[in-house]
Amino acid sequence: MENNNKKGIVGEKIATKYLISKGYKILDRNYRTKIGEIDIIALKDDLLVFVEVKSRTNINYGYPYEAVNWKKQDKIIKNSYIYLKHKKMEKYQIRYDIIEVYLQNRIKINHIENAFYK
Repeated sequence: MENNNKKGIVGEKIATKYLISKGYKILDRNYRTKIGEIDIIALKDDLLVFVEVKSRTNINYGYPYEAVNWKKQDKIIKNSYIYLKHKKMEKYQIRYDIIEVYLQNRIKINHIENAFYK
């Protein structure tokens, strides 16, 4: 992988395919507001899932989930409220997940459900 941006794009594509294979319906990708971005927004049954994807080629600087600190979580939560209101989806239960994508010789995915709470 050349740079972090390319790693992120590849990781998000892998995470999207993974979620689809698990029965999720992808509603949006890279949903942006002035606050920030939500990588993937998916629906499974009556549960709306906001997913942060973190991709790494190694763990020299820590595990991917560790990059989703309280500040990043706060931005995702605020963005999720904007999304719910904008799409008129307030009736759904919501969940915040992190998907770690390890881009080594063999791709590995770690899906952390309920990674953080509102």
